[in-house]
Amino acid sequence: MSEEAQEIKGYVHSTESFGSVDGPGIRFISFMQGCRMRCEFCHNPDTWKMTGGKEYIPQELFNEAIQYRAFWGKEGGVTVSGGEPLLQIDFLIEYFKLCKAKGIHTTIDTCGQPFTYEEPFFSKFNELMKYTDLLLFDIKHIDRQGHIQLTGHPNDNILEMSRYLSEIKQPVWIRHVLVPTRTDFDEYLYRLSDYVARLENVLKFEVLPYHMMGVYKYTALGYKYKLEGVEPPSKERVDNANRILRCAEYTGYLKQ
Repeated sequence: MSEEAQEIKGYVHSTESFGSVDGPGIRFISFMQGCRMRCEFCHNPDTWKMTGGKEYIPQELFNEAIQYRAFWGKEGGVTVSGGEPLLQIDFLIEYFKLCKAKGIHTTIDTCGQPFTYEEPFFSKFNELMKYTDLLLFDIKHIDRQGHIQLTGHPNDNILEMSRYLSEIKQPVWIRHVLVPTRTDFDEYLYRLSDYVARLENVLKFEVLPYHMMGVYKYTALGYKYKLEGVEPPSKERVDNANRILRCAEYTGYLKQ
């Protein structure tokens, strides 16, 4: 590894050795510190601050991950999540280079908020894609104003990123959190369904029902929980979302 790469620091909130829901197979997951979005349903508000976390150089995180390779099988590998991992794009590039040199499957779990065609980000993003096998891409809300209410940010550049990934045929799993009073309206679901159907790179489409498992963290951190009183969606509403979004139609293969 070059001296320059050794000087790149990453800040990791926590790791999970045997993750089974953040990409294919069993995975080593790094939850990166820092996120600009303020999603009302976020269950990791402790990752929001840009400072904090444990400091790593890419080789150190790789050395920790590789210890678990025997458990990954043919489908597993490493996932970087957050927080928002693209905020630490220099670190990701070097970490994934190390992983791909050893034939390890790499996944990024991202909301796409940092994406821009401006430099230097765009060139770095394209470099990162060379070493990325899969993105778990969260589309929080298809409606611009609804997205602002839900996350504090518009979704223009996020949708730009989804279209760019489609253009370059970068494989993605689309994820959408179903939140009563926010995203769980048929109008929005149909719009999202039509939008995703036009993309050429979607292998899987997942509905993630809103849950309240992270609410205690808001109290501990002194944050106001803005979805207080909102209950998780019923099975009927989850089934309805899966039907409208045509989740069962995504086969795991790129469109020809």
